[in-house]
Amino acid sequence: MHIDIARYENLAVEARDEGVWVVTLNRPTKRNALDANTIEELVDFFSTAPRAGVRATVLAGSGDHFCAGLDLIEHHQADRSPADFMHICLRWHEAFNKMEYGGVPIIAALNGAVVGGGLELASAAHIRVMDKTTYFALPEGQRGLFTGGGATIRVADLVGKSRMIDMMLTGRVYQGQEAVDLGLAQYIVEGSSFEKALELAHKAAQNLPLSNFAICSAVSHMQNMSALDAAYAEAVVAGVVNTQPEARARLAAFADKSAARVRANY
Repeated sequence: MHIDIARYENLAVEARDEGVWVVTLNRPTKRNALDANTIEELVDFFSTAPRAGVRATVLAGSGDHFCAGLDLIEHHQADRSPADFMHICLRWHEAFNKMEYGGVPIIAALNGAVVGGGLELASAAHIRVMDKTTYFALPEGQRGLFTGGGATIRVADLVGKSRMIDMMLTGRVYQGQEAVDLGLAQYIVEGSSFEKALELAHKAAQNLPLSNFAICSAVSHMQNMSALDAAYAEAVVAGVVNTQPEARARLAAFADKSAARVRANY
């Protein structure tokens, strides 16, 4: 399957080497706020990526901010009915589920605002890298809104229910090392979050695609299961992944000690 980059207007999509792709939210004058068209483009790309040989994706925002969330101006002007907005939310869920469960590693390069729906988007990535300018918030309470893109699922999973409720009620902002300690990001860098995210994407792209597919889909599915069902599913997935023919050369290299060993970071 082929990815037609010319079809995207609100995303800048670029193929790098080693199967790594860069997807950039490209509405900098709107702080990359998510309108309905951008969501449809996210659905399209992340539906296509697993079948198009994409081995890892860096997700970034153009300009000074990753994403300021729902495009409130579009939402206000559209004056949607409850049913209309419900269907908008379902498309957000479609996009973010394609990301989380699609099986292709997604590394988010965060900077500036990661707010509201922007945090919901970031939380659907598998790895999040922030820089010193990055800040996280869920200001829905102050806007007279409620989350509709999965914060109650993914953000609550990252920081805990009580902390997420606090963020929504009070507009509390997290940044710096505290945000990493809470789980909002896994890495914080002094320089460019994009460069670190690209480095991690290239590292992930070296893994076997089937291994990455399992890591970036099965783990999330198993979190939704009972412990008993998850144990069964894990065994089945391990049976398939751990016997794949492409893994034999890597196992042979480990056996003959020619493969790199895991070392402490001294």
